[in-house]
Amino acid sequence: MKSYQKLTTTQPAACQVEEEGAAPLPSGHGKLAPWWVGSGLLVAAVLLSTITVWVLRQVSGGWLGPTPPPKCLLVPESHRFDCYPERHVVVTQELCESRGCCFIQSPPPAEGKQGVPWCFYPPDFPSYTLESLNQTALGMVGLLVRREKAYYPRDIEKLRLDVEFETDTRLHIKITDAANPRYEVPLDVPRVMKRAENPIYSLNFSWDPFGVLLQRKATGTVLLNTTVAPLIFADQFLQISTSLPSKFLYGLGEHRGSLVHSLDWNTLTLWARDVSPTESFNLYGAHPFYLLMEEGGNAHGVFLLNSNAMEVALQPAPGLTWRTIGGVLDFYIFLGPDPNMVIQQYQQVIGFPAMPPIWALGFHLCRWGYGSSNETWQTVRAMRNYQIPQDAQWNDIDYMDGYRDFTLDSQKFASLPSLVEDLHKHGQRYVMILDPGISSTSPRGSYWPFDEGLRRGLFLNTTQGQPLIGQVWPGFTAFADFSNPETHQWWLENLQHFYAHVPFDGLWIDMNEPSNFMDGSEDGCPPGEFDNPPYTPAVLGDSLSAKTVCASAKQKVSVHYNLHNLYGLMEAKATASALIKIRGKRPFIISRSTFPSQGRYSGHWLGDNRSQWKDMCYSIPGLLSFSLFGIPLVGADICGFSGSTSEELCTRWMQLGAFYPFARNHNTQNEKAQDPTAFSPAARTAMKDVLLTRYSLLPFLYTLFHRAHLQGDTVARPLFFEFPWDVATWELDRQFLWGRSLLVTPVLEPGVDSITGYIPQGTWYDFYTGSSVNSSGEMLKMSAPLDHLNLHIREGSILPTQKPGTTTEVTRRNPLRLIVALSSHATAWGDLFWDDGESLDTFEKGNYSYVMFNVTQNIFTSTVLHASTEATKVTIGTLSIFGVQKPPSKVLLNGQEKPFSYLDNQVLTVSDLGMSLTQGFSLQWL
Repeated sequence: MKSYQKLTTTQPAACQVEEEGAAPLPSGHGKLAPWWVGSGLLVAAVLLSTITVWVLRQVSGGWLGPTPPPKCLLVPESHRFDCYPERHVVVTQELCESRGCCFIQSPPPAEGKQGVPWCFYPPDFPSYTLESLNQTALGMVGLLVRREKAYYPRDIEKLRLDVEFETDTRLHIKITDAANPRYEVPLDVPRVMKRAENPIYSLNFSWDPFGVLLQRKATGTVLLNTTVAPLIFADQFLQISTSLPSKFLYGLGEHRGSLVHSLDWNTLTLWARDVSPTESFNLYGAHPFYLLMEEGGNAHGVFLLNSNAMEVALQPAPGLTWRTIGGVLDFYIFLGPDPNMVIQQYQQVIGFPAMPPIWALGFHLCRWGYGSSNETWQTVRAMRNYQIPQDAQWNDIDYMDGYRDFTLDSQKFASLPSLVEDLHKHGQRYVMILDPGISSTSPRGSYWPFDEGLRRGLFLNTTQGQPLIGQVWPGFTAFADFSNPETHQWWLENLQHFYAHVPFDGLWIDMNEPSNFMDGSEDGCPPGEFDNPPYTPAVLGDSLSAKTVCASAKQKVSVHYNLHNLYGLMEAKATASALIKIRGKRPFIISRSTFPSQGRYSGHWLGDNRSQWKDMCYSIPGLLSFSLFGIPLVGADICGFSGSTSEELCTRWMQLGAFYPFARNHNTQNEKAQDPTAFSPAARTAMKDVLLTRYSLLPFLYTLFHRAHLQGDTVARPLFFEFPWDVATWELDRQFLWGRSLLVTPVLEPGVDSITGYIPQGTWYDFYTGSSVNSSGEMLKMSAPLDHLNLHIREGSILPTQKPGTTTEVTRRNPLRLIVALSSHATAWGDLFWDDGESLDTFEKGNYSYVMFNVTQNIFTSTVLHASTEATKVTIGTLSIFGVQKPPSKVLLNGQEKPFSYLDNQVLTVSDLGMSLTQGFSLQWL
């Protein structure tokens, strides 16, 4: 029996870096008025702020300078919106007041913190005025006019405001130059034909100063109030701020940190960058989308469709400021009202994720530094020898000749074609890496990818019209321009040539921020507005060209300044198209750099992590954030990429990683092996067992991916998505769910044999034994020896599982076992999607089976809603029912008596059912 200990303690601090002492702040609900009008709480804050400033002046002996004007003292610290966000500038009173802003020095913040801005907007800072507003068929169109210039060059005097009430739960607000076209993200978005009839939101405007005031009708909660700071719209500096209704904000990737963002003067930069995941750095992808939980459990989301360099400043008001240096302000707001629905609505705009092939959900193994195809093959054979599940073997750049794309090291990897043939014979797959940097130094005529790309003009060019040359693994390189459709054809032809020798199954596209070992190019970057803009967001390296190409580089669609954050998406799109043409099956692609809509073409891994406990811990908020971004096929390098792992860390990480939607163990060169065969028999067995558990759950996991593809459901899911009314779940990021039903509670610390996790309200069943635990919504201490991962099934669920094999191909031939977890009302529900696992558009073409399972009044029913021939090969062998309160006297299968077993922990099992998946049936216990 499993033992649980109920605790009164709270969830452990996330990855041991949680800030202490941050008290919750007023939620900011209420009157639709500019923030400085305020209410009692705000007036109190103003008084407190004024007294604080006065006291500090006395204590400091005047170091805070002359007393600021009363209008400045009116603004409480938490509501000071930064008027001088430039980094590496000592903001003086003179500089600040030259912008027409308030200057009040605050005590210096703690090391590594930003602190309260010294220079901030006064309540009467000039902004735009809404001069006119007219109704349209879909919403409204307005004209915004600025009477006084702001302080960035090429201020735009007149703006066009477009509002479309697209659906009852989706609002579209776009602000752009009224006179001249501007760059807009080339992303296909839905076009609505009629105005929403019964929106669950109400929209009002402040006319002077212009502001958007958005409320949820049902609660009156103010979701957006952009009157809190002035709108600025210059050619290369666009800024808009809003109040927030709570401090529980998620999304805004790609960053490393806790799932819920700190609003303690925290700036998040969005500019794709090759750097090992590190707190506060801008990482590989850019996702300008946030989800916010409101008081009472409602949720909404905001998406800024903009691909330029950007930063999002968060502050404790609570408030948020968008700053971007190009494009337009193109906002979509999603009203939910629950978090699951927000993410579905977001994906209705950016596109639902592709359905992966079933083998993509198996276990993947890779390392940089196998050294040869024979050494790679030895690892595959060792895995088979120990009968450890594995679906795909990968190779990093060491398979290439001189690290050049589309080449093969004819000495060390001569046997690679034979290895791939062997993998295919064993029902396994092969995946290889590709980089977008194409070697430019081979003798002319000896390297077709560069010669042909140069002839067709398919590379990024300098401002002088010559290929921009940087440096990556092969040395000097040119960079493919994936914004050019002709590049897609060249990419396809290169892949076809290589596929003729090595028939790969999937592709791993790396270094596609794009990464560059030099800043800009071999010649640096030219002076000018793109490489040296009036304002540079807080990017790592303090320059847009840091470890990437020049922002001024020319591409087919636009300048790289606009397209940088889209580079990985455009490469993924070209790669998916090529794989479909070459293989005629669902493409499998894992990309490092990502942008909204990426899930339509690829999955993602969380980059070059380290073999440390902290990195394992941070992987959970990482994968949950990508669930929010519509990229469900995501995981981290299991056991860590760089550094040397330990047996304990790798065992625990394999347990967690077995529940990443994308599960790959990957390792760097010159470190000891960390595949499961490299460890002691005890550790190896623990790793094998948890992989077998994963494989047994493949029917359930595959069905979750079908629901993601069909309607935008998340696969790996934060607990608050299922329990939005339970505030205790809002910050949980050391546990997660698969779908709505399976709770994963991994061990994330060394040297322990128990784990404390949150069990939401209700009955939960131990996945392995079926024993129940009843929770009122509390922390529970659970036994967790090194060979055990805690898994719990939620009451009211039915999980389709299967006897696991060593590949997905073998597993899919085995009988199904349905696990029923009865609710307190003795009901349960589940479903199963089944197809051939790899053909294109099976759902769209009707080549699938879909079965619903239901329990009510002691009767289990399987109802076939759609059937295909593929499912006739599969049988349902066993039914395990958890939570049967008393021993049955008999069990009837379609009216015929069947033998059964019943255990003291209230688990009823009926075996040898032998029912075809395409046959509906009922089973009753009396």
